[in-house]
Parts: sequence; structure tokens; C-alpha cells
Amino acid sequence: MKVVIAIDSLKGSLSSLEAGDAIRQGILLADPTAQVLVRPLADGGEGTVEALTLGMGGQLQKIMVTGPLGSPTEAAYGILNDGTTAVMEMSAAAGITLVADKDRNPLLATTYGVGEMIADAIRKGCRHFIIGIGGSATNDGGAGMLQALGYGLLDENDAPIPFGAAGLEKLKKITKDHVSPVLAECDFRIACDVTNPLCGENGCSAIYGPQKGADPSMIMAMDRWLGAYADLAAESFEKADKNFPGTGAAGGLGFAFLTFTNAVLESGIDIVLRETALEDYVKDADIVVTGEGRLDGQTVYGKAPIGVAKTAKKFNRPVIAFSGAVTEDAVACNQHGIDAFFPILRRISTLQEAMDPSAARQNMIDTSEQVFRLIRTMR
Repeated sequence: MKVVIAIDSLKGSLSSLEAGDAIRQGILLADPTAQVLVRPLADGGEGTVEALTLGMGGQLQKIMVTGPLGSPTEAAYGILNDGTTAVMEMSAAAGITLVADKDRNPLLATTYGVGEMIADAIRKGCRHFIIGIGGSATNDGGAGMLQALGYGLLDENDAPIPFGAAGLEKLKKITKDHVSPVLAECDFRIACDVTNPLCGENGCSAIYGPQKGADPSMIMAMDRWLGAYADLAAESFEKADKNFPGTGAAGGLGFAFLTFTNAVLESGIDIVLRETALEDYVKDADIVVTGEGRLDGQTVYGKAPIGVAKTAKKFNRPVIAFSGAVTEDAVACNQHGIDAFFPILRRISTLQEAMDPSAARQNMIDTSEQVFRLIRTMR
């Protein structure tokens, strides 16, 4: 029996590869003769760097960058084993989890550290980039990232504008005199699953500003400044389009990538499935195993387990899923390629107890063993 496992991380408990290894152990307890392959999985959000880098034989890089509020912070990204592909999460340098609730302020928060990560990878020989842009603390339209890459975002006195969305109020000129020509050789695949435009009632300021600390007056001001920034960019950069779906992602970082770099916005799970060549592994599998921390009705909307299930169903392979918890509406997953799913909790426990990594690992081993004992019996 050949089993291919591609499970998303159980956030706060197990990484993708840790969860996969626990399932592998359970399967082998049930059937020591089984051939079990564990493949990395993520959806472009948290855990993507670790899953792709470690799962594909790459190396993690740790560097000091400018954090969202200007203070130094350590950020990690990955370089895959080809030596030319970097995998990043913008949240490592400019994520909302790096800012205490009381300090959240998109007027000040910057993406400068994201640009520093990219510049570091370029210096190390990378020319291809996979970047997840979820979980930002910022609303600066990617201005900080562009400054770190050598673009001049200048005020009326030709001085660099300050960090944060507030700096855009002073923006009068955009130059590229100090941008490395190597940037033009780079391509960026941006994991982005939102379709918000840059501005307007569905733009980044209105929709995501409040969770980043913006009040109504700040939202109106930021939306106005971003609109002026986009119009200024359009005067010199032909790809500038503030209405393009996804330009509002990560506080306008999507706009910066599309306008100033060779970038495309793609579904995060599609990028990961293609990069890991999952099709090549599942096409001759007897069973495909997937899952995530919580299966619910939202899982069917572009989440990683459904991406795996769709891939498996191209070859008519049965798919089962393991999850830390499931909700009533998780039954929707059965209509989207997951033939059966199993919560791994085996006893009454608190949330803290259930999420303890050692407990989660043992629960995963025990549950997968019993499921595969049944499968072996039925075979």
C-alpha cells in the first residue's frame, strides 16, 4: 500500500512536516509494509517558508531587518535547493503579530524589512521569489519595501518620505535611479488569495485598516494618500493599476509588487502544489492523506486540504483528512474531494492541552494508526 501525506500545519502545535511524520508513524504501526511518503504543504500563509524550505531540502536564512515599527527584528526566509529560489513571508518582517495590540498603527508601520529580505536574497544569488503576503501590520502601499530596494519615494524637497502610510501624504516624486539592474532579472510569484483593489470601499484601508489600528478618520486619509500614490506611479510606471484585483493585499503591497517588479499574484495553494510537484507523487498512490488544524466550512474556499484533494481526484485517488478539530459545516469538505475526515482528539481536554505539541503528535499517531488498521482490514 502506497500512501502520500500532504497535510497543512496545525498552527500552534505541529508544522506540516511534523504532522505528516506523526501520521506516517501511525500508518506504519498499522501496516509496517506500507510505503509512506510525506510531502510539505502550506497555502502561502504562515508555515509556507518552513514547509517548502525544509520539505524540499533548502536552507533557512536568518537576518536582522527593520521591523514594522522601525526597530530591528530577526526574520527568516528560505532558499530552495536550486540556490536561486527564495521563499518568504512578508509577515516575518512586517507582520501584525510583531506588534503589540496597543502599538498597532498603520500610519507608522512599514514594509521596509520586506525589501531588506529581498535584497539579501538577491545578494545571495536568488532570482526567483515565492512570497506570501498575508498577515501584515502595514498600509503603506509597499512604499517601505520599495525604498529598501533602491526606489526613491521623495517629498517636495527630494528627501525620502517617512515610514508608514503617513509618509505617503508627503510623496511627490518616485525615482528608480538607485535600483539595482538585477531586480529586473528577478521574478516574483506572490501568494495572494484576496481580490481587494488598492482604494475605495473595498480597498485595503477600509477593509483591513481597522484590524491594524486605524480609526475612521485614518482610513479616509490613508485611502486618499494611496490613491494619489497610485496616480503618481501611473505617470511613470505603465503597470500601475490601483483597481486590479489583489492590489489591496497586505496594505497595498500587492500594488507595489505588480507595479514595480516582475510579479504575478497567484493562489497560495496553487503555488505550493506546483512547486512541490504533488501530482507526480499522488498519481500512483493508493491513498492520499491531508488535513489542517481545523476543518470547517471555510476549508473548501481555497484552503490547502482542498487543493490536495482536487489534485488527488484528477487520478481518482481516495482522500482522507485528519484535523485537530472539525465543525458541523466541515461536511462541505465531502463534496470537494475529501472522502472522509477524522478529528484527532481522543479524550476530553482543554484547548491548551490539545494544542500541546507532544499531545497533538501522539493524538495524530494514535488516530492515524486506528484508521489505517481499519483500512488494512478492509483491503
